[in-house]
Amino acid sequence: MEVLPPNPKGGSFTYQGKTYFFCNPRCREKFALNPEKFLNPNAQEKEPPIPGALYGCPMHPEVKNEGPGSCPLCGMALDPEMPTLQSAPDPELTDMSRRFRIGLVLGIPLLFVSMSSMSKPTLTQSWIEFVLASPIVLWCGKPFFIRAWESLKNKSPNMFTLIAMGTGIAYFSSVVSLFFPQWFPQTFKTSNGQTPVYFESAAIIIVLVLLGQTLEMKARRRAMGALEALLRLSPPKAHRIVSADQEEEISAQQIKHGDILRVKPGERIPTDGSVLEGRSVVDESLLTGESFPVEKNAGSPVIGGSLNGSGSFTMKAEKVGFETFLSQMIRLVAQAQKSRAKIQRLADQAAAYFAPAVVLIAALSGLLWFFFGPAPHLSHALVSSISVLIIACPCALGLATPMSIMVGMGKGAEMGILIKSAESLEILERADILCIDKTGTLTEGKPRLTALIPAPGFDISQVLSLAASLEKLSEHPLGEAIVKKANSEQTPFLEVSQFESFPGQGVKAKIAGREILLGNERFIQNHSIDISVLRDKARELREEAQSVVFVADENKIAGIIGISDPIKAPAFEALRILKQEGIEIVMLTGDDEATAQAVAKKLEIKNIKAGILPHQKQETIKSLQQSGHRVLMAGDGVNDAPALAQADVGIAMGAGTDAALQSAPIVLVHGDLKDVARVRKLSQLTIRNIRQNLFWAFAYNALAIPIAAGGLYPLFGASALLSPALAGAMMSFSSVSVILNALRLKKADI
Repeated sequence: MEVLPPNPKGGSFTYQGKTYFFCNPRCREKFALNPEKFLNPNAQEKEPPIPGALYGCPMHPEVKNEGPGSCPLCGMALDPEMPTLQSAPDPELTDMSRRFRIGLVLGIPLLFVSMSSMSKPTLTQSWIEFVLASPIVLWCGKPFFIRAWESLKNKSPNMFTLIAMGTGIAYFSSVVSLFFPQWFPQTFKTSNGQTPVYFESAAIIIVLVLLGQTLEMKARRRAMGALEALLRLSPPKAHRIVSADQEEEISAQQIKHGDILRVKPGERIPTDGSVLEGRSVVDESLLTGESFPVEKNAGSPVIGGSLNGSGSFTMKAEKVGFETFLSQMIRLVAQAQKSRAKIQRLADQAAAYFAPAVVLIAALSGLLWFFFGPAPHLSHALVSSISVLIIACPCALGLATPMSIMVGMGKGAEMGILIKSAESLEILERADILCIDKTGTLTEGKPRLTALIPAPGFDISQVLSLAASLEKLSEHPLGEAIVKKANSEQTPFLEVSQFESFPGQGVKAKIAGREILLGNERFIQNHSIDISVLRDKARELREEAQSVVFVADENKIAGIIGISDPIKAPAFEALRILKQEGIEIVMLTGDDEATAQAVAKKLEIKNIKAGILPHQKQETIKSLQQSGHRVLMAGDGVNDAPALAQADVGIAMGAGTDAALQSAPIVLVHGDLKDVARVRKLSQLTIRNIRQNLFWAFAYNALAIPIAAGGLYPLFGASALLSPALAGAMMSFSSVSVILNALRLKKADI
């Protein structure tokens, strides 16, 4: 085996005494963040799903911190990784709001003083401005200066670098002007001999940025509303049975595997498990999408968070904590909201070069005004440089993608669509082929008795009674459909004796002394029974994709039973919508050609591949990808897992197997095929929202920076110069507008 030398560009990392080499820096970064996950990506993570103390950055998901704080890369306030329903307020938001209120109280009189002194500022007014502005800049704005220093230490200039530079230059140059006016030549002074000060600009900018940060943090909390709605489904308390005549109320976090719990009428079920005693009806609609309450008896599974009806029952806790269905949903949504799309990485790369470029533009603008602008030179140079630094803060650019992704993921979760990665949402929008499994995806995956045709001399109830009596002793899936139908029709079961089973053919038994046969056509004909009277009907049923079972009574054909896997009602409308949007449908199934053709004919699917094995499904998708197609795959079974993993985006039906759910980046909790069309529309709206945000963020800076630098001065004179305070207001508005645009997704009609 050839051993490749380490790639020096990738670097190395020492972990637990071993040195690991990497092919590129990105791999090294992933390893450093979570070595165990990198070394064993399939290992199940054991951290709790709701680590309330863990905070992360919406723009840099790799940044984690125990408790609130700010991101060392972009300076933004960290969000909780998972929302909690605790009443304690967010300390970061509380602190920022308090600083804003104090800054506003001091800023309003400061603004009046500065406006009254605009024509001829006096020394007294300058001192008043200094007294009012200093607490605003030095205390209210302290977090911004700290974040700017962190950005410089981490060699990652960001919006706070520009804010701190702009306000710092404005404030400290004004302090020098106030305390040491003799340092400035007479040409820099106003007509009354005073040196210009910019205390009000620095202070008002700080107040406006604080307002923008407060609104931004509140909006980001709103974007986590989907997770909070899921959290509210989990009851805080549970009733644990200690002995036959004693039970205790415990916190839901105290439930352990094997605990016996009592669920009372109207309560939410505390965890996943199964019913031991009692019966009730349970509303599982918020979790499974089933609109009708589900009847629960002894042995029935129950899902934590679903709502119990009027009955009372005891249950055994089988999954607790992060293992429950509800916790997995919450965890998937939270992870998805922190994931990053390719379009976001492009924005990040642009933002990385943006801040240094703005500093350079600000410096050039100041130099041009100082050497070539009108008097007072220093005043104009400072105003233009500070305005450029403030107005060009890249916060809107940085928020454009993560805010849309977060809101879009939350919207999907509310609809029962779990999206595990932002990249899959982006790819979904460009997909042009949907490969789809038949059984359990297009069809219900549950055989039903759909036709019963008696022979002359027999009636329907008689044939059903004979067939159900025999099949009650059989374990065949088709037999289960017959027995279920008999139960629903309250058909009597007859006493059976001398029961014999012939695998792959049928069964035989005695009922009231008569020999009853039930099986396929060959089995009946092998017993020399004439089926000609029902042969044409049997052929018609097969053409409709139904399995035909023959029933004979004492050497006479009694009737035929058609059993089929019905097509899901939403499949017709879902495929129609997808075809209208230009998506080509390809059916992949392991069933025989005749059955596949019958289903395809009803659904108007032209391209089918029947009788194929799991690896052949995967190869089919790979072939389509090599032809340049973006391929979606929807399935629900173990045999679909390889195809789901191979597809550009795998879509697992919510009722599917664990293997399918783990292989797919998108999970349709309700198992409704119309959700395939809905998630595609959601992806289109989300990506369009991101593009809108990025366009306005770039367009805003492209227009605002030249204006701030004084680009309109040749046309309109000094009136066209942008004040630093107005630049700060425009900068804050740009960030808030991006957030508000992203929040529009919450109200989108999908």
